[in-house]
Amino acid sequence: MQQINQPFEKNLVLVGGGHSHAIAMRMWAMNPIAGLRVTLITDTSHTPYSGMLPGHVAGFYSFAETHIDLRRLTQFAQVEMYLDRAIGLDLEQQQVICQHHPPVNFDYLSLDIGSTPATISVPGAKEYAIAAKPVPQFLQAWEKIIAQATQQPQQPLSIAIVGGGAGGVELALNMQNRLQQILSPKQLTINLFHRHQELLSGHNRWVRQRLQSILRQRGVKLHLGEVVSEVLPQGVVCASGLSVDSDYTFWVTQASAPSWIKASGLATDSQGFVLVQDTLQSVSHPQVLAAGDIATMENYQRPKAGVFAVRQGKPLFENLRHLFLGETLEQYIPQSRYLALIGTGDRQAIASWGNLGWQSPLLWRWKDRIDRKFMTQFSDLPAMNLPNNSDLPTMYCAGCGAKVGSTTLQQALQKLNLTSDPNIIIGLDTPDDAAVVQIPQGKLLVHTIDHFPAFINDPFILGQITANHCLSDIWAMGATAQTALAIATIPHGVPAQVAEILYQLLAGATKVLQETKTALIGGHTTEGDQLSFGLACNGFVAKEDLLPKGGMKPGQVLILTKALGTGTILAANMRYQAQGWWLEKAIASMLLINQAAAQILSEHGATAITDITGFGLLGHLWEMLQASQVSVKLNLEAIPALPGALESLKQGYFSSLHSQNSQIARQISNGSQFNTKARYRLLFDPQTAGGFLATIPLQQANSCLEKLKEAGYHDSQIIGEVGDLDPAIPPIKISE
Repeated sequence: MQQINQPFEKNLVLVGGGHSHAIAMRMWAMNPIAGLRVTLITDTSHTPYSGMLPGHVAGFYSFAETHIDLRRLTQFAQVEMYLDRAIGLDLEQQQVICQHHPPVNFDYLSLDIGSTPATISVPGAKEYAIAAKPVPQFLQAWEKIIAQATQQPQQPLSIAIVGGGAGGVELALNMQNRLQQILSPKQLTINLFHRHQELLSGHNRWVRQRLQSILRQRGVKLHLGEVVSEVLPQGVVCASGLSVDSDYTFWVTQASAPSWIKASGLATDSQGFVLVQDTLQSVSHPQVLAAGDIATMENYQRPKAGVFAVRQGKPLFENLRHLFLGETLEQYIPQSRYLALIGTGDRQAIASWGNLGWQSPLLWRWKDRIDRKFMTQFSDLPAMNLPNNSDLPTMYCAGCGAKVGSTTLQQALQKLNLTSDPNIIIGLDTPDDAAVVQIPQGKLLVHTIDHFPAFINDPFILGQITANHCLSDIWAMGATAQTALAIATIPHGVPAQVAEILYQLLAGATKVLQETKTALIGGHTTEGDQLSFGLACNGFVAKEDLLPKGGMKPGQVLILTKALGTGTILAANMRYQAQGWWLEKAIASMLLINQAAAQILSEHGATAITDITGFGLLGHLWEMLQASQVSVKLNLEAIPALPGALESLKQGYFSSLHSQNSQIARQISNGSQFNTKARYRLLFDPQTAGGFLATIPLQQANSCLEKLKEAGYHDSQIIGEVGDLDPAIPPIKISE
């Protein structure tokens, strides 16, 4: 028996990666709450910082400088992150309904999902206008416009912006500044529409008039007192009858809330925002808290501004902590006035404070310093010490005493939709001491097993990746997968917590198993210090269809179906140094099921296939060479790399297995010519759920590559050719 961390007792789910949640998660990292499992559900891995977005539009800041990398932050804070969109709440069952994940149970819930511009009431706005929020879609559209202007600088460009509040005004000025660096003033037209006779109704007269004057000086056409009544593909129509052409229409009107908030039964204000007490608790459901734009404080009406979301981060963290510990929650009183700094797109800013206003480049520099300081706390993450378990009183048994209880296991299993197979005589539906499977006459049985400690903080995704990784061994042998046994270690917790994690894990695995017509027929579970998961899979194959590694033949070409780099990216992620989008691309690659690739390779005459996993490309290639007694010539530059993989290797982030894998370099005849290159080091990078390496007849290669890319294996490449073996020379040669 050994001592371990305090088990999970309750589950806190954070929906949305807004400013308040980002601050709260960083505070969790510095002040962890024992016994509380925290999960973030977010539809984006990078949350934008509203204070710097206009500067990003103007080209003053990069994407990385203006976005909080939630992958790094959750890794640092030991928070599980589910990359998914919340689409509903079941407050009776205490579940968050997601677009792709199974329902997520919670004991406490916090909402920080921001807001979106109200567009529903205006015909055509939803179809043809570009909303300022969600920000990722807005930035995608903006980058498209920049690319178009850069490629066609002589082509006139017309933009319409609907909404004359601070957001619309700042957007117009920053867009205008950026585009005029590319287009001549004659080529650019920006129209700004506002329903009132003056802009920025929430600010003082001097600020309103000063910004109105700046807009006109810059050539922005103002349409004041105009209510946009319809948005068309080619422009906007106003209630007055005014019609203005535009290539792109941006919608920056008052904020609105998603409809599922009110539909869930939470108390809301008249606009559908969560109504909260001074403690940030829902007035109708005290186990639910909300902050940022999605929340309306019952006793303090404040505008939807990022400054309040930032200020709410600390009290939100404190009150969630008090809620879990059963302590009295603290009152939060927002300031009655706040300083607004409105950027004018030319590295100047206007300050608005009550009845005061001021414009100066000094304000921009001050704002820039404040914004950079805020963002630094999320990019410059301090090293954390592992928790000391020496004072924990609970002792947990090993051996069979560590098994997950039968009731807890049943709670997880009964929610799964399990695949049946006529060859299964005894499986999960008729539990016994072991599963029994009938082997069809004339078939061989192929066995494999894989097992991982958790390398990603989403058990649903972990289950999918593990299943794909394990099943790939079956498909690489030319076999058809039939059944799987699962083995899982779940972190200690109360039964409900253990059941929830096990369910998410098995739901991910069975998603892949069902898609590949593989039946889960049993397994074994334990509780332990760390989440881990594995599968033992088997399949059937006719003897004549078996594809061992020894089938390589001179004259064939080598095809690799996935890019390399998961090992180095995961290693960098463990040190909080992997950029979130690197990890997203790596996860997408690991989730790409290899079954179709095996079929395509087989149809194009593959004589040897292996999946690239822990030993890296060169280690698995060496196994094929030994079995086939041939040589290969590899084209180093043709070997595909995942985004961020080469950068990570250059920065020195290697998987712990990389050093052992590198010993195979002695089988390279000319490796010393390339050993300083990052792509050379990629040859030894261990892969998780990597692609297939196969030998194909030369005449079939182009057709095979085309089919692979059509099937979604977009990184597939011909990376080398097979030759005769010269026993006096190492069998691997590299070229560029």
